[in-house]
Amino acid sequence: MQEFGGLQAIEKPLVSLPHTLRNHILEHLQKVTQYEPVIGIMGKTGAGKSSLCNALFQGEVTPVSNVEPCTRDVLRFRLKSGTHSLMIVDLPGVGESEQRDDEYTALYRRILPELDLVLWVIKADDRALSVDEHFYRKVMLAYQHRVVFVVNQADKAEPCHEWNIIDSIPSPEQQLTIEAKRSAVQQLFLPHHPVCMVSARTGWRIEEMVETMMYSLPDRATSPLATQLHERLCSESVKKQAREGFGDAVGEVFDSAEAASFIPTPLKAVIRTVRDAVVSVARAVWDWIFF
Repeated sequence: MQEFGGLQAIEKPLVSLPHTLRNHILEHLQKVTQYEPVIGIMGKTGAGKSSLCNALFQGEVTPVSNVEPCTRDVLRFRLKSGTHSLMIVDLPGVGESEQRDDEYTALYRRILPELDLVLWVIKADDRALSVDEHFYRKVMLAYQHRVVFVVNQADKAEPCHEWNIIDSIPSPEQQLTIEAKRSAVQQLFLPHHPVCMVSARTGWRIEEMVETMMYSLPDRATSPLATQLHERLCSESVKKQAREGFGDAVGEVFDSAEAASFIPTPLKAVIRTVRDAVVSVARAVWDWIFF
């Protein structure tokens, strides 16, 4: 009921627009509120993709289907919480089979355009990254703004026996190893977004990773992703980012409508006025729609 009331509140300022335009905008606003983000996750076997997803998300996981008939290595999983959902696309790791390299290249080029974000998971103690680098430069550069590198299993960084189990934090010596790894990944890939250093098993720095994801996602994807996070990860700062992103995504609907060549100049002024009102209301009722 709260979500329905929130949507009604967003609709009210639209009454001053012509019927056809109002319906057009309303249809696109509904798509924004019901948007399902698509997150790709890739990494070599043993990098901890599953444990990372478990550390991030709480929604009920449902296997959907193989996304490509030519491979059994790419799967979709839908996470659902309430009326909102998130799609996880489990991508095959690179550098594990030269025979399948060409297949993987073609596969990624088909799938990448539909992904809102790619989490590229690397083991903290993985030193063989030359194949990863080659694949990244060959296939991923055009989509680098969608890639977040995640160095997982920081608790296994040397000297691994020094990990502080009680506080779930690295020792000073481990911290040096971890920072060296971050620097190495940064220099090797020159990523668009900050490299995330985490330990999914212990939860170390998962919160910082979530904030990086939120900043890296398109505006329309931030709110539905926030609904799938574990409650402890959905902090006030994360909610603020999602709320602002939702308002911006709503604003983009009006900007696209105003930019249409067939819209007369006087009506564009009305659209701008209605836009400001709807964006303000959208942010005010954000909690009703998403939580």
